[in-house]
Amino acid sequence: MNLSRSARALGQWLLLGAIVGGVCGVASAVFLALLEEATAFRLAHESLVYALPVAGLVVGAVYGRWGASIRGGNNLVLDTVHVGDAVIPLRMAPMVLLGTVLTHLFGGSAGREGTAVQMGASLADQIAWRFRVTPDTRRELLAAGIAGGFGSVFGTPLAGTVFGLEVVCVGRLGYEALLPALTAAVVGDLVTRGLGIHHTAYPSPQVLALTLPVLGRWLVFAVGIAGVAVAFIEGTHGLKRVLERRVPWLPVRMALGGLGVVGLWKLAGTSDYLGLGVPGILRAFEDASLPWGAFAWKLVFTVVTLGAGFLGGEVTPLFFIGAALGNVLARLLGLPVDLGAAVGMAALFAAAANTPLALSLMAVELVGASVLPHVAIVATVAYLLTGHRGIYPSQRIARRKLGGPLLDRVVALRDLHAAPPKPPEPPASQADA
Repeated sequence: MNLSRSARALGQWLLLGAIVGGVCGVASAVFLALLEEATAFRLAHESLVYALPVAGLVVGAVYGRWGASIRGGNNLVLDTVHVGDAVIPLRMAPMVLLGTVLTHLFGGSAGREGTAVQMGASLADQIAWRFRVTPDTRRELLAAGIAGGFGSVFGTPLAGTVFGLEVVCVGRLGYEALLPALTAAVVGDLVTRGLGIHHTAYPSPQVLALTLPVLGRWLVFAVGIAGVAVAFIEGTHGLKRVLERRVPWLPVRMALGGLGVVGLWKLAGTSDYLGLGVPGILRAFEDASLPWGAFAWKLVFTVVTLGAGFLGGEVTPLFFIGAALGNVLARLLGLPVDLGAAVGMAALFAAAANTPLALSLMAVELVGASVLPHVAIVATVAYLLTGHRGIYPSQRIARRKLGGPLLDRVVALRDLHAAPPKPPEPPASQADA
């Protein structure tokens, strides 16, 4: 009886996970193909960047009219995993896809993971609704949608799997969703590659033995990574709060953000910090004369783009910032430049998103095992040093990062200051008395 029940559950998860992975893979393939075309077109017609404020005005108006129910983006997805009863609107997938493509077409500095996660989650929720699954199964399918979207858009199924489990609650892994998440991530990656999508190939850094002096350098490196992660998180959220308070209408906020990016573009005197910035990431692996301020420029471009409300994600810009910062820190600390870029690339996003395990795995999938154990050390230390903040304020947390008692309830990071710790249980003798 138990064996039969287990077999049915296994079959259900393989089937549902494969369906979720299949739709995520198709969605990611379409998205990546459009993104590549948009980027190539902008590079061939650089004057398009001047139209970014107009694009912001139009996209903001469309979202203001039809996108009110999906404006939360990744935070809406995370809230839905925990407490949402309403189905994530199917319109999220096409709207975030087109909005992100337009952001890149006109030069906004944004990434891909936000779009992939939102498409994956909205499609997974539609599947959950059509199959009339239980609330618990629905939550696990949402985690699978996150994993399928993330894994397929970057070509990193193992990292996608762990990201789908790790991002939901800080410091906890929801193993109940492991099988559907793994299935969705692997199938999604296979489908995306099968549709002819080729992911960026990153250089494999040289092998470096871990010694006590090297460990000391990585700890200093991690402090630098954490500081920049905090600057990015606080800068993005802070700008968003200020603009929402002073400019209530979304189209105008996005238009102002577009003007800001155009101004930064002219001030920087280069197009290196527009769009995804993949060439800048690759350059950080090999150029020992990379400008010292490259990471700061990309940080400001991205904070203005995302803080104003443009669509996209944070991963690829944070990869740029982390790789450029890692290049600089490696030169200062006497570490190999390519290894510093690889570690910085993964560890910065790990610290900003509170996902050190997923990004350590992602580094291995992208650049090879030579990045271990260095990336795991830096990602973990930087994750702890960033404190209780992150690029996703809807992430839940049940216990503070450095230990202590459980909180009285699982709370969102944005509400953590209002959550008191759970009072200690009385000793058994007192309770019996």
